[in-house]
Amino acid sequence: MNWLLLQSRQYLLHPKTLWLMMLIYIPGTAYGYYWYKDQLDYTWDMHPHWQIPFVPDSPTASLLFAIAVLWLWIQPERSSRSSVNAIRGIVEALGVVTSVKYGIWATAIIFMGQAQGDILQWEHWMLIIGHSAMAVTALLYARFFTFDGMALLAAAAWTFLNDTVDYTFGVYPDLPWQLEDNLVAIGWFTFLLTAFSVIVAALAKYAVNEAKLDQPF
Repeated sequence: MNWLLLQSRQYLLHPKTLWLMMLIYIPGTAYGYYWYKDQLDYTWDMHPHWQIPFVPDSPTASLLFAIAVLWLWIQPERSSRSSVNAIRGIVEALGVVTSVKYGIWATAIIFMGQAQGDILQWEHWMLIIGHSAMAVTALLYARFFTFDGMALLAAAAWTFLNDTVDYTFGVYPDLPWQLEDNLVAIGWFTFLLTAFSVIVAALAKYAVNEAKLDQPF
C-alpha cells in the first residue's frame, strides 16, 4: 500500500473519500452525544446549566471537525468576507485541536484504567479505534484548512477553558473507577495534552511538506 498516496490531496479531497467521512462522522457524532446522555442529564440536574457545553468533549470535537471538512468540500477557497473567514478558521482550528486532544485522551485513559485493573470489553476497543482514527484524520486534513495563528490561539484558549471547567467543577468525562484516585494527575495530563495538541496542530498545518505528499503517483 502506498501510504503517501493515502495522504495526498487527490485522495483525501476526493468526493468519494469525503462522502465516506460524512457517513462515518455524522452518525458517529450523534452516537457520541448519546453516549454522554447520562452525564448530560446529571449535569443538567446537579450543576449550573452553563456547564453543559463543557460536558460532551469528544462528540463536540468530531462535530466541529465534520463541519470544517464539509465547509472545505463546499467552499475550498476563503470567503471575501473577513467575518466568515474568522468563524471558519476558529471552527477548523477547534476541530483539529480537540480531535487530536480527545482522540489521544480517550485512548490513554482506557489503557490507564486497564493498567490498574479495568477489564477491556469490545466497547473499549471500539472507542480506541474510533478515537485514534479521529486524531490521525484531523492531522491529515489540517494542511487543507484556512485557519491562521489567531484562530489557533482562540482554539487553545477555549480548550484550556474546557479543561479548567472540567476539573474545577467536576464535569470531566466519566473515568474508570480505578482512576478516581488519580484525578489530580489526570487533570495535569489533560492540560499538558491540550498544549501538545495545539503544537502538533500547528505543525500539521504549517510544517507538512505538501509538495512531497501531492506529487504524481
